[in-house]
Amino acid sequence: MTILLIEDEKIARISLTNTLKSEGYDVTSSSTGIGGLEIFYKNNFDVVITDLRLPKMNGIEILKKVKEKSPNTILVVMTAYATVETAIDALKLGAYDYITKPFSPDKLLQILSNINQLAKVKTENIGLKKRLKLFESKEIIAESGAMKKVMDTVKIVAKNDYSVLIEGESGTGKEIVANSLHFYSERINKPFIAINASAIPESLLESELFGHEKGSFTGADKKHIGYFERANGGTLFIDDIDDLPTQVQVKLLRVLQEREIVRVGGSDIVKVDVRIVAATKVNLKELVDEKKFRNDLFYRLNIIPLKIPALRVRKEDIIPLVEHFFLKYNSSNRISKLDNRIMIKLINYNWPGNVRELENFVQRMIALSSVDGWEEEMFSSLTIAQKNNEDQVVVKNSEVNYPSYSEYILEKDKEIIEWAIKKAKNNISLAAELLDLPRSTLRSKIEKMGKIREGFNNTSQIKCL
Repeated sequence: MTILLIEDEKIARISLTNTLKSEGYDVTSSSTGIGGLEIFYKNNFDVVITDLRLPKMNGIEILKKVKEKSPNTILVVMTAYATVETAIDALKLGAYDYITKPFSPDKLLQILSNINQLAKVKTENIGLKKRLKLFESKEIIAESGAMKKVMDTVKIVAKNDYSVLIEGESGTGKEIVANSLHFYSERINKPFIAINASAIPESLLESELFGHEKGSFTGADKKHIGYFERANGGTLFIDDIDDLPTQVQVKLLRVLQEREIVRVGGSDIVKVDVRIVAATKVNLKELVDEKKFRNDLFYRLNIIPLKIPALRVRKEDIIPLVEHFFLKYNSSNRISKLDNRIMIKLINYNWPGNVRELENFVQRMIALSSVDGWEEEMFSSLTIAQKNNEDQVVVKNSEVNYPSYSEYILEKDKEIIEWAIKKAKNNISLAAELLDLPRSTLRSKIEKMGKIREGFNNTSQIKCL
Protein backbone atom coordinates (compact mmCIF):
# COMPACT_ATOMS: atom_id res chain seq x y z
CA MET A 1 0.00 0.00 0.00
CA THR A 2 1.39 3.43 -0.98
CA ILE A 3 0.78 6.28 1.46
CA LEU A 4 1.26 10.05 1.21
CA LEU A 5 1.63 11.63 4.66
CA ILE A 6 1.13 15.42 4.92
CA GLU A 7 2.11 16.72 8.35
CA ASP A 8 3.73 20.07 9.20
CA GLU A 9 5.04 19.03 12.63
CA LYS A 10 8.52 17.65 11.93
CA ILE A 11 8.80 15.24 14.88
CA ALA A 12 5.32 13.82 14.33
CA ARG A 13 5.99 13.49 10.56
CA ILE A 14 9.29 11.63 11.04
CA SER A 15 7.89 9.41 13.79
CA LEU A 16 4.78 8.42 11.80
CA THR A 17 6.82 7.83 8.63
CA ASN A 18 9.21 5.50 10.46
CA THR A 19 6.35 3.64 12.17
CA LEU A 20 4.49 3.09 8.90
CA LYS A 21 7.61 2.01 7.03
CA SER A 22 8.46 -0.48 9.78
CA GLU A 23 5.03 -2.05 9.16
CA GLY A 24 5.84 -2.50 5.48
CA TYR A 25 4.01 0.49 4.02
CA ASP A 26 5.52 2.53 1.16
CA VAL A 27 5.45 6.07 2.60
CA THR A 28 6.20 9.48 1.08
CA SER A 29 5.92 12.53 3.34
CA SER A 30 5.52 16.28 2.91
CA SER A 31 5.56 19.17 5.40
CA THR A 32 3.07 21.36 3.47
CA GLY A 33 -0.24 20.97 1.74
CA ILE A 34 0.98 22.57 -1.49
CA GLY A 35 4.08 20.36 -1.54
CA GLY A 36 2.00 17.32 -0.75
CA LEU A 37 -0.35 18.02 -3.66
CA GLU A 38 2.57 18.45 -6.04
CA ILE A 39 3.83 15.00 -5.00
CA PHE A 40 0.31 13.57 -5.30
CA TYR A 41 -0.19 14.89 -8.85
CA LYS A 42 3.05 13.21 -9.99
CA ASN A 43 2.43 9.81 -8.36
CA ASN A 44 -0.31 7.37 -7.55
CA PHE A 45 -1.14 6.80 -3.89
CA ASP A 46 -3.59 4.37 -2.32
CA VAL A 47 -4.01 6.46 0.85
CA VAL A 48 -3.46 10.11 1.77
CA ILE A 49 -3.11 10.92 5.48
CA THR A 50 -3.27 14.66 6.05
CA ASP A 51 -3.44 17.07 8.95
CA LEU A 52 -6.43 19.41 8.80
CA ARG A 53 -4.49 22.44 10.04
CA LEU A 54 -1.67 23.24 7.63
CA PRO A 55 0.04 26.48 6.51
CA LYS A 56 -1.32 28.11 3.30
CA MET A 57 -3.59 25.16 2.43
CA ASN A 58 -5.71 23.25 4.96
CA GLY A 59 -6.67 19.60 4.98
CA ILE A 60 -10.20 20.20 3.70
CA GLU A 61 -8.83 21.85 0.56
CA ILE A 62 -6.38 18.97 0.09
CA LEU A 63 -9.21 16.49 0.52
CA LYS A 64 -11.27 18.22 -2.20
CA LYS A 65 -8.39 18.33 -4.69
CA VAL A 66 -7.36 14.71 -4.05
CA LYS A 67 -10.91 13.47 -4.59
CA GLU A 68 -11.23 15.60 -7.70
CA LYS A 69 -8.16 13.98 -9.29
CA SER A 70 -8.52 10.46 -7.87
CA PRO A 71 -11.96 9.55 -6.44
CA ASN A 72 -10.74 6.10 -5.40
CA THR A 73 -7.89 7.37 -3.23
CA ILE A 74 -8.70 6.88 0.46
CA LEU A 75 -8.18 9.82 2.82
CA VAL A 76 -7.62 9.88 6.57
CA VAL A 77 -7.60 13.28 8.28
CA MET A 78 -5.78 14.18 11.52
CA THR A 79 -6.34 17.17 13.74
CA ALA A 80 -5.79 18.44 17.23
CA TYR A 81 -8.75 20.77 16.80
CA ALA A 82 -11.49 18.21 16.61
CA THR A 83 -15.07 19.32 16.44
CA VAL A 84 -18.17 17.53 15.30
CA GLU A 85 -18.52 20.04 12.46
CA THR A 86 -15.07 19.47 10.98
CA ALA A 87 -15.51 15.69 11.28
CA ILE A 88 -18.81 15.85 9.41
CA ASP A 89 -17.34 18.16 6.75
CA ALA A 90 -14.41 15.80 6.16
CA LEU A 91 -16.65 12.74 5.98
CA LYS A 92 -19.10 14.47 3.64
CA LEU A 93 -16.23 15.26 1.29
CA GLY A 94 -15.25 11.60 1.20
CA ALA A 95 -12.76 11.07 4.03
CA TYR A 96 -12.58 7.43 5.11
CA ASP A 97 -11.90 8.17 8.78
CA TYR A 98 -11.04 10.90 11.26
CA ILE A 99 -8.36 10.71 13.94
CA THR A 100 -7.75 13.20 16.77
CA LYS A 101 -4.32 14.19 18.04
CA PRO A 102 -2.64 13.05 20.14
CA PHE A 103 -3.19 9.43 19.09
CA SER A 104 -1.40 6.14 19.52
CA PRO A 105 0.32 4.82 16.35
CA ASP A 106 -1.63 1.59 16.92
CA LYS A 107 -4.87 3.48 16.28
CA LEU A 108 -3.64 4.67 12.87
CA LEU A 109 -2.30 1.20 12.08
CA GLN A 110 -5.73 -0.25 12.87
CA ILE A 111 -7.36 2.22 10.46
CA LEU A 112 -4.87 1.23 7.74
CA SER A 113 -5.53 -2.45 8.45
CA ASN A 114 -9.24 -1.79 7.93
CA ILE A 115 -8.44 0.02 4.67
CA ASN A 116 -6.41 -2.99 3.55
CA GLN A 117 -9.34 -5.29 4.22
CA LEU A 118 -11.68 -2.94 2.38
CA ALA A 119 -9.34 -2.91 -0.63
CA LYS A 120 -9.29 -6.72 -0.69
CA VAL A 121 -13.09 -6.88 -0.56
CA LYS A 122 -13.36 -4.34 -3.38
CA THR A 123 -10.89 -6.30 -5.51
CA GLU A 124 -12.80 -9.52 -4.87
CA ASN A 125 -16.09 -7.80 -5.72
CA ILE A 126 -14.67 -6.50 -9.00
CA GLY A 127 -13.52 -10.02 -9.85
CA LEU A 128 -16.87 -11.51 -8.86
CA LYS A 129 -18.74 -8.92 -10.93
CA LYS A 130 -16.60 -9.74 -13.96
CA ARG A 131 -17.24 -13.45 -13.50
CA LEU A 132 -20.96 -12.85 -12.89
CA LYS A 133 -21.15 -10.78 -16.07
CA LEU A 134 -19.35 -13.59 -17.83
CA PHE A 135 -21.88 -16.17 -16.60
CA GLU A 136 -24.89 -13.96 -17.27
CA SER A 137 -23.75 -13.17 -20.79
CA LYS A 138 -24.91 -15.85 -23.19
CA GLU A 139 -22.46 -14.71 -25.84
CA ILE A 140 -20.69 -17.73 -27.29
CA ILE A 141 -16.92 -17.61 -27.76
CA ALA A 142 -16.81 -17.34 -31.54
CA GLU A 143 -13.62 -16.36 -33.34
CA SER A 144 -14.00 -18.93 -36.11
CA GLY A 145 -16.16 -18.24 -39.13
CA ALA A 146 -18.17 -21.40 -38.42
CA MET A 147 -19.17 -20.33 -34.90
CA LYS A 148 -19.78 -16.72 -35.93
CA LYS A 149 -22.24 -18.07 -38.47
CA VAL A 150 -23.95 -20.10 -35.73
CA MET A 151 -24.22 -17.02 -33.51
CA ASP A 152 -25.59 -14.89 -36.35
CA THR A 153 -28.27 -17.53 -36.92
CA VAL A 154 -29.05 -17.74 -33.20
CA LYS A 155 -29.66 -13.98 -32.98
CA ILE A 156 -31.91 -14.04 -36.03
CA VAL A 157 -34.09 -17.04 -35.12
CA ALA A 158 -34.26 -16.28 -31.37
CA LYS A 159 -36.96 -13.67 -31.90
CA ASN A 160 -39.57 -16.15 -33.12
CA ASP A 161 -41.02 -19.19 -31.39
CA TYR A 162 -40.20 -21.90 -33.92
CA SER A 163 -38.78 -25.14 -32.57
CA VAL A 164 -35.02 -25.49 -32.96
CA LEU A 165 -33.03 -28.70 -33.35
CA ILE A 166 -29.36 -28.40 -32.41
CA GLU A 167 -27.05 -31.09 -33.73
CA GLY A 168 -23.48 -31.52 -32.53
CA GLU A 169 -21.04 -33.91 -30.92
CA SER A 170 -20.96 -34.27 -27.15
CA GLY A 171 -19.21 -31.35 -25.50
CA THR A 172 -19.58 -28.85 -28.35
CA GLY A 173 -21.76 -26.51 -26.27
CA LYS A 174 -25.30 -27.32 -27.39
CA GLU A 175 -26.83 -26.21 -24.09
CA ILE A 176 -24.98 -22.88 -24.26
CA VAL A 177 -26.40 -22.33 -27.74
CA ALA A 178 -29.88 -23.20 -26.44
CA ASN A 179 -29.39 -20.77 -23.57
CA SER A 180 -28.35 -18.09 -26.06
CA LEU A 181 -31.55 -18.67 -28.03
CA HIS A 182 -33.49 -18.02 -24.83
CA PHE A 183 -31.31 -15.02 -23.90
CA TYR A 184 -31.92 -13.26 -27.22
CA SER A 185 -35.62 -14.11 -27.33
CA GLU A 186 -38.68 -12.28 -26.03
CA ARG A 187 -38.91 -15.01 -23.35
CA ILE A 188 -35.72 -13.90 -21.57
CA ASN A 189 -37.56 -12.93 -18.38
CA LYS A 190 -39.29 -16.32 -18.19
CA PRO A 191 -37.77 -19.67 -17.14
CA PHE A 192 -35.12 -21.54 -19.09
CA ILE A 193 -35.42 -25.20 -18.10
CA ALA A 194 -32.83 -27.73 -19.32
CA ILE A 195 -33.20 -31.51 -19.09
CA ASN A 196 -31.23 -34.45 -20.42
CA ALA A 197 -33.43 -37.23 -21.77
CA SER A 198 -30.67 -39.84 -21.36
CA ALA A 199 -30.09 -38.93 -17.69
CA ILE A 200 -33.67 -39.58 -16.51
CA PRO A 201 -34.80 -43.23 -16.04
CA GLU A 202 -37.31 -44.20 -18.70
CA SER A 203 -39.92 -45.07 -16.04
CA LEU A 204 -39.76 -41.51 -14.65
CA LEU A 205 -39.32 -39.53 -17.87
CA GLU A 206 -43.02 -39.08 -18.65
CA SER A 207 -43.77 -37.96 -15.10
CA GLU A 208 -40.80 -35.55 -15.09
CA LEU A 209 -41.83 -33.97 -18.39
CA PHE A 210 -45.59 -33.72 -17.92
CA GLY A 211 -46.01 -34.03 -14.13
CA HIS A 212 -48.32 -36.39 -12.26
CA GLU A 213 -51.33 -36.28 -9.95
CA LYS A 214 -51.29 -37.46 -6.36
CA GLY A 215 -51.89 -41.21 -6.13
CA SER A 216 -51.35 -41.82 -9.85
CA PHE A 217 -48.79 -44.55 -9.07
CA THR A 218 -47.03 -46.09 -6.09
CA GLY A 219 -44.98 -43.42 -4.37
CA ALA A 220 -46.90 -40.50 -5.90
CA ASP A 221 -47.87 -39.08 -2.50
CA LYS A 222 -48.40 -35.54 -3.85
CA LYS A 223 -48.98 -33.70 -7.10
CA HIS A 224 -45.84 -33.15 -9.15
CA ILE A 225 -45.39 -30.25 -11.57
CA GLY A 226 -43.40 -31.36 -14.61
CA TYR A 227 -40.81 -29.55 -16.69
CA PHE A 228 -43.35 -28.27 -19.22
CA GLU A 229 -45.35 -26.44 -16.57
CA ARG A 230 -42.20 -25.15 -14.89
CA ALA A 231 -41.00 -23.75 -18.21
CA ASN A 232 -44.37 -22.15 -18.99
CA GLY A 233 -43.84 -18.86 -20.80
CA GLY A 234 -40.16 -19.67 -21.32
CA THR A 235 -37.95 -22.22 -23.04
CA LEU A 236 -37.60 -25.96 -22.48
CA PHE A 237 -34.32 -27.44 -23.66
CA ILE A 238 -34.35 -31.22 -24.14
CA ASP A 239 -30.84 -32.56 -24.62
CA ASP A 240 -30.18 -36.02 -26.12
CA ILE A 241 -33.64 -36.04 -27.69
CA ASP A 242 -32.44 -39.08 -29.67
CA ASP A 243 -32.71 -41.13 -26.43
CA LEU A 244 -36.41 -40.29 -25.96
CA PRO A 245 -38.55 -43.48 -25.72
CA THR A 246 -41.17 -44.00 -28.43
CA GLN A 247 -44.20 -43.59 -26.13
CA VAL A 248 -42.84 -40.28 -24.85
CA GLN A 249 -42.18 -39.16 -28.42
CA VAL A 250 -45.91 -39.54 -29.12
CA LYS A 251 -46.85 -37.35 -26.15
CA LEU A 252 -44.21 -34.75 -27.00
CA LEU A 253 -45.60 -34.51 -30.53
CA ARG A 254 -49.06 -33.81 -29.11
CA VAL A 255 -47.70 -31.03 -26.91
CA LEU A 256 -46.00 -29.43 -29.90
CA GLN A 257 -49.22 -29.63 -31.92
CA GLU A 258 -51.83 -28.72 -29.29
CA ARG A 259 -49.80 -26.68 -26.77
CA GLU A 260 -51.36 -28.60 -23.90
CA ILE A 261 -50.46 -31.44 -21.52
CA VAL A 262 -52.26 -33.92 -19.29
CA ARG A 263 -50.44 -34.93 -16.11
CA VAL A 264 -49.85 -38.65 -15.53
CA GLY A 265 -52.88 -40.05 -13.71
CA GLY A 266 -54.94 -36.93 -14.42
CA SER A 267 -57.64 -35.87 -16.86
CA ASP A 268 -57.44 -32.07 -16.70
CA ILE A 269 -55.95 -30.38 -19.76
CA VAL A 270 -53.24 -27.86 -18.86
CA LYS A 271 -52.40 -25.23 -21.46
CA VAL A 272 -48.68 -24.49 -21.80
CA ASP A 273 -46.78 -21.82 -23.70
CA VAL A 274 -43.30 -23.23 -24.12
CA ARG A 275 -40.67 -22.93 -26.82
CA ILE A 276 -38.97 -26.26 -27.46
CA VAL A 277 -35.25 -26.39 -28.21
CA ALA A 278 -33.97 -29.94 -28.67
CA ALA A 279 -30.45 -31.25 -29.13
CA THR A 280 -29.00 -34.45 -30.51
CA LYS A 281 -25.49 -35.90 -30.53
CA VAL A 282 -26.25 -38.06 -33.58
CA ASN A 283 -27.77 -37.52 -37.01
CA LEU A 284 -31.46 -37.65 -36.10
CA LYS A 285 -32.55 -38.04 -39.75
CA GLU A 286 -30.61 -41.31 -39.90
CA LEU A 287 -32.54 -42.55 -36.83
CA VAL A 288 -35.76 -41.60 -38.62
CA ASP A 289 -34.67 -43.60 -41.69
CA GLU A 290 -33.89 -46.54 -39.41
CA LYS A 291 -37.38 -46.25 -37.84
CA LYS A 292 -35.83 -45.49 -34.44
CA PHE A 293 -37.28 -41.97 -34.20
CA ARG A 294 -40.71 -40.72 -35.26
CA ASN A 295 -40.71 -39.03 -38.64
CA ASP A 296 -43.52 -36.57 -37.70
CA LEU A 297 -41.79 -35.53 -34.46
CA PHE A 298 -38.50 -35.00 -36.28
CA TYR A 299 -40.08 -32.55 -38.70
CA ARG A 300 -41.84 -30.74 -35.85
CA LEU A 301 -38.52 -30.29 -34.05
CA ASN A 302 -36.39 -29.59 -37.10
CA ILE A 303 -38.09 -26.36 -38.19
CA ILE A 304 -34.87 -24.44 -37.49
CA PRO A 305 -31.81 -26.73 -37.69
CA LEU A 306 -28.52 -25.62 -36.10
CA LYS A 307 -25.32 -27.61 -36.47
CA ILE A 308 -22.52 -26.95 -33.96
CA PRO A 309 -19.12 -27.78 -35.49
CA ALA A 310 -16.64 -29.86 -33.53
CA LEU A 311 -13.75 -27.98 -31.92
CA ARG A 312 -11.20 -29.72 -34.17
CA VAL A 313 -12.64 -27.91 -37.22
CA ARG A 314 -12.76 -24.48 -35.56
CA LYS A 315 -9.33 -24.23 -34.02
CA GLU A 316 -9.42 -20.42 -34.09
CA ASP A 317 -11.71 -20.72 -31.06
CA ILE A 318 -9.26 -22.71 -28.91
CA ILE A 319 -7.09 -19.87 -27.55
CA PRO A 320 -10.05 -17.51 -26.86
CA LEU A 321 -11.78 -20.40 -25.08
CA VAL A 322 -8.67 -21.09 -22.98
CA GLU A 323 -8.53 -17.42 -21.95
CA HIS A 324 -12.28 -17.48 -21.23
CA PHE A 325 -11.93 -20.50 -18.93
CA PHE A 326 -8.99 -18.96 -17.05
CA LEU A 327 -11.17 -15.91 -16.41
CA LYS A 328 -14.16 -18.08 -15.52
CA TYR A 329 -12.15 -19.86 -12.83
CA ASN A 330 -10.68 -16.59 -11.53
CA SER A 331 -7.17 -17.49 -12.67
CA SER A 332 -6.49 -14.98 -15.44
CA ASN A 333 -3.21 -14.09 -13.66
CA ARG A 334 -1.90 -17.57 -14.54
CA ILE A 335 -2.35 -17.22 -18.30
CA SER A 336 1.24 -15.95 -18.44
CA LYS A 337 2.36 -19.56 -17.86
CA LEU A 338 1.02 -20.42 -21.32
CA ASP A 339 3.78 -19.51 -23.74
CA ASN A 340 3.48 -19.81 -27.53
CA ARG A 341 4.87 -23.34 -27.48
CA ILE A 342 2.07 -24.48 -25.15
CA MET A 343 -0.56 -22.62 -27.17
CA ILE A 344 0.52 -24.42 -30.35
CA LYS A 345 0.28 -27.78 -28.55
CA LEU A 346 -3.29 -26.91 -27.54
CA ILE A 347 -4.12 -25.97 -31.12
CA ASN A 348 -2.56 -29.11 -32.60
CA TYR A 349 -4.60 -31.43 -30.37
CA ASN A 350 -7.92 -32.49 -31.89
CA TRP A 351 -10.06 -32.39 -28.69
CA PRO A 352 -12.37 -35.37 -29.30
CA GLY A 353 -14.32 -34.30 -26.20
CA ASN A 354 -14.66 -30.83 -27.70
CA VAL A 355 -15.15 -27.71 -25.55
CA ARG A 356 -16.01 -29.77 -22.47
CA GLU A 357 -12.68 -31.61 -22.69
CA LEU A 358 -10.83 -28.32 -23.20
CA GLU A 359 -12.52 -26.80 -20.14
CA ASN A 360 -11.61 -29.82 -18.01
CA PHE A 361 -8.02 -29.60 -19.28
CA VAL A 362 -7.82 -25.90 -18.35
CA GLN A 363 -9.11 -26.71 -14.86
CA ARG A 364 -6.34 -29.29 -14.47
CA MET A 365 -3.76 -26.79 -15.73
CA ILE A 366 -4.93 -24.26 -13.14
CA ALA A 367 -4.82 -26.87 -10.37
CA LEU A 368 -1.36 -28.21 -11.31
CA SER A 369 0.33 -25.02 -12.54
CA SER A 370 2.24 -24.60 -9.27
CA VAL A 371 3.50 -28.21 -9.28
CA ASP A 372 6.95 -28.99 -10.73
CA GLY A 373 6.76 -30.93 -13.98
CA TRP A 374 3.07 -30.08 -14.56
CA GLU A 375 3.57 -29.33 -18.24
CA GLU A 376 5.24 -32.63 -19.11
CA GLU A 377 2.57 -34.61 -17.25
CA MET A 378 -0.34 -32.67 -18.76
CA PHE A 379 0.83 -32.73 -22.36
CA SER A 380 2.11 -36.30 -22.40
CA SER A 381 -1.48 -37.39 -21.75
CA LEU A 382 -2.63 -35.27 -24.69
CA THR A 383 0.00 -36.80 -26.97
CA ILE A 384 -1.12 -40.34 -26.10
CA ALA A 385 -4.80 -39.42 -26.52
CA GLN A 386 -4.07 -37.75 -29.87
CA LYS A 387 -2.29 -40.84 -31.19
CA ASN A 388 -5.12 -43.15 -30.08
CA ASN A 389 -7.67 -40.82 -31.63
CA GLU A 390 -5.76 -40.60 -34.92
CA ASP A 391 -5.53 -44.42 -35.08
CA GLN A 392 -9.32 -44.62 -34.67
CA VAL A 393 -9.90 -41.96 -37.30
CA VAL A 394 -7.72 -43.82 -39.81
CA VAL A 395 -9.78 -46.98 -39.34
CA LYS A 396 -13.13 -45.13 -39.36
CA ASN A 397 -12.33 -42.98 -42.39
CA SER A 398 -10.52 -45.54 -44.51
CA GLU A 399 -13.00 -45.08 -47.35
CA VAL A 400 -13.41 -41.30 -47.12
CA ASN A 401 -12.53 -39.34 -50.28
CA TYR A 402 -9.92 -36.76 -49.28
CA PRO A 403 -8.80 -33.82 -51.44
CA SER A 404 -5.46 -34.03 -53.21
CA TYR A 405 -2.36 -33.88 -51.04
CA SER A 406 -1.37 -30.41 -52.28
CA GLU A 407 -4.88 -29.04 -51.65
CA TYR A 408 -4.94 -30.53 -48.15
CA ILE A 409 -1.50 -29.11 -47.23
CA LEU A 410 -2.40 -25.70 -48.65
CA GLU A 411 -5.57 -25.62 -46.53
CA LYS A 412 -3.66 -26.58 -43.39
CA ASP A 413 -1.00 -23.96 -44.16
CA LYS A 414 -3.70 -21.35 -44.54
CA GLU A 415 -5.33 -22.40 -41.26
CA ILE A 416 -2.22 -22.11 -39.10
CA ILE A 417 -0.93 -18.95 -40.84
CA GLU A 418 -4.30 -17.25 -40.27
CA TRP A 419 -4.00 -18.14 -36.58
CA ALA A 420 -0.44 -16.83 -36.30
CA ILE A 421 -1.19 -13.58 -38.16
CA LYS A 422 -4.16 -12.92 -35.89
CA LYS A 423 -2.25 -13.84 -32.73
CA ALA A 424 0.59 -11.52 -33.76
CA LYS A 425 -1.88 -8.72 -34.56
CA ASN A 426 -0.77 -8.67 -38.23
CA ASN A 427 2.93 -8.36 -37.37
CA ILE A 428 4.62 -10.75 -39.80
CA SER A 429 7.89 -10.97 -37.84
CA LEU A 430 6.08 -12.04 -34.67
CA ALA A 431 3.91 -14.45 -36.68
CA ALA A 432 7.04 -16.05 -38.16
CA GLU A 433 8.45 -16.39 -34.64
CA LEU A 434 5.22 -18.05 -33.46
CA LEU A 435 5.41 -20.57 -36.31
CA ASP A 436 9.18 -21.07 -35.94
CA LEU A 437 9.60 -20.15 -39.61
CA PRO A 438 12.07 -17.79 -41.31
CA ARG A 439 10.36 -14.48 -41.96
CA SER A 440 11.11 -14.75 -45.71
CA THR A 441 9.46 -18.20 -45.84
CA LEU A 442 6.30 -16.94 -44.18
CA ARG A 443 6.21 -13.91 -46.52
CA SER A 444 6.56 -16.26 -49.50
CA LYS A 445 3.69 -18.46 -48.27
CA ILE A 446 1.48 -15.42 -47.72
CA GLU A 447 2.15 -14.11 -51.23
CA LYS A 448 1.51 -17.54 -52.70
CA MET A 449 -1.86 -17.88 -51.02
CA GLY A 450 -2.87 -14.31 -51.83
CA LYS A 451 -5.65 -13.11 -49.51
CA ILE A 452 -5.01 -14.79 -46.17
CA ARG A 453 -8.28 -13.97 -44.47
CA GLU A 454 -11.30 -11.78 -44.98
CA GLY A 455 -10.37 -8.22 -44.13
CA PHE A 456 -6.92 -8.19 -45.77
CA ASN A 457 -7.18 -6.51 -49.17
CA ASN A 458 -3.56 -7.39 -49.92
CA THR A 459 -0.41 -8.44 -48.10
CA SER A 460 0.68 -4.85 -47.59
CA GLN A 461 -1.84 -4.64 -44.78
CA ILE A 462 0.33 -6.98 -42.73
CA LYS A 463 2.90 -5.22 -40.57
CA CYS A 464 6.42 -6.07 -41.66
CA LEU A 465 8.20 -5.06 -38.45
